[in-house]
Amino acid sequence: MLTIAIQAGGESRRMGRDKALIPLLGKPMIVHVYERIRSIADEVLITTNRVSDYEFLDVPLYDDLIKGRGALGGLYTALNFAKYPLVAIVACDMPFANTGLFIAACERLIDQQVDAVIPHTKSGLEPLHAVYRRETCLPAVEWALRSEQWKLISWLPKIEVSFIEPQEISIYDPEQIAFWNVNTDDDLQQAQEYLLMSKNDESK
Repeated sequence: MLTIAIQAGGESRRMGRDKALIPLLGKPMIVHVYERIRSIADEVLITTNRVSDYEFLDVPLYDDLIKGRGALGGLYTALNFAKYPLVAIVACDMPFANTGLFIAACERLIDQQVDAVIPHTKSGLEPLHAVYRRETCLPAVEWALRSEQWKLISWLPKIEVSFIEPQEISIYDPEQIAFWNVNTDDDLQQAQEYLLMSKNDESK
């Protein structure tokens, strides 16, 4: 049973405005994320420090329990409020989040009896496109917050983690777009062009 939590608590400093609400082909970017992942989730929730901005989505919204702790605080909030034992996290600025990767991560977490499954790319870890076991990860994240840790991955040594390596990632994400963050106006333009191209291909 899977909860997917969309993190929408960032400050969007590079974009200069709330990325989650920026129109992408006529829909807020967070709607693109939601529509991609909802089919595999038993529950979808959003963590944010601006709850009123997302009421139009009609999903559970949770204000960050600990303010000013960034993505780590958002993860803590998601793990606290999730109904189900497995919790997937996805960032609100990932319009090409990959359901195949999430399903594979859930299966690995169960089969290998680990606490988290995180994609590992050539650029590093992708903890905002990963799956966590609520029961074991919540106390580890609490430890990190109490210890004044700020990095999202600072608590990983406390748990058992399995990494999805690039070769396997490419099976589910051959175009290498799953972890594409829309951080700038140039990124937004590229995302729009990709979506338009995809729609044109589908209509042929």
